[in-house]
Amino acid sequence: MRNRRAATRWLAVASVFVALIAAPAQDAPRQGLEVTAKIQLPQPAKPHQGGMPAAVLWLKPLTPGLSIPPQAPPHNGYTLAQKNKMFMPHLLVVPAGSVVMFPNADPFFHNVFSLFDGQRFDLGLYEAGKTKAVPFSREGVSYIFCNIHSEMSAVVIALSTPLYSIADRDGGFRVSGVPSGDYELHLWVEGEQQSVLDRWVRRLQISPVSLNLGTIVLGTSPRPPNHENKFGRPYERNAAQPPY
Repeated sequence: MRNRRAATRWLAVASVFVALIAAPAQDAPRQGLEVTAKIQLPQPAKPHQGGMPAAVLWLKPLTPGLSIPPQAPPHNGYTLAQKNKMFMPHLLVVPAGSVVMFPNADPFFHNVFSLFDGQRFDLGLYEAGKTKAVPFSREGVSYIFCNIHSEMSAVVIALSTPLYSIADRDGGFRVSGVPSGDYELHLWVEGEQQSVLDRWVRRLQISPVSLNLGTIVLGTSPRPPNHENKFGRPYERNAAQPPY
């Protein structure tokens, strides 16, 4: 009896094993599509600080219920450091609702502020080794400056979509993992007027293959505009050296 039960169990296990081998292989999860594009300066054009301007292309989903995995934050969070009288990196793209850390890695004071349409804030004076944080609670483009050092500038773009690409050195964009569906295309180029950027907003239907949008020739050679201090006045340039 015991041997018969053991044989019965072995046959049951063997039957399951054979069934698994004979079962047809499941299709691998379909990878998202890819959207590519490129920006080009008008010809002839002077180089933008030695190269292409900072630029971002993103896709805003319009199809209801479209499943897109959220963007995973960096291991140490989102950071815009101040080092050698520069913001590092110059351009930072974050999900709307993210908190950005502003550490002062210089041996002197900084006063980081933004008074533009994105996230308005003023961190006040803070010394070397200190860090302050700002929540970027909604979508928008925030131009970041230092109230002491006029040469310092950066841009934080908060998006509600993880489908974006920062232009490479040649002005190329590559958005990967795009599900089939309807989208609204947006483009931001540093120094370009918003009225010009609005002309590139358009609806796209992406399916069933990847999409190359071709080359977008900019109408002008964009340059970052001059900016004033946080009080709306020109920076003091007569002093022999900055106070901090």
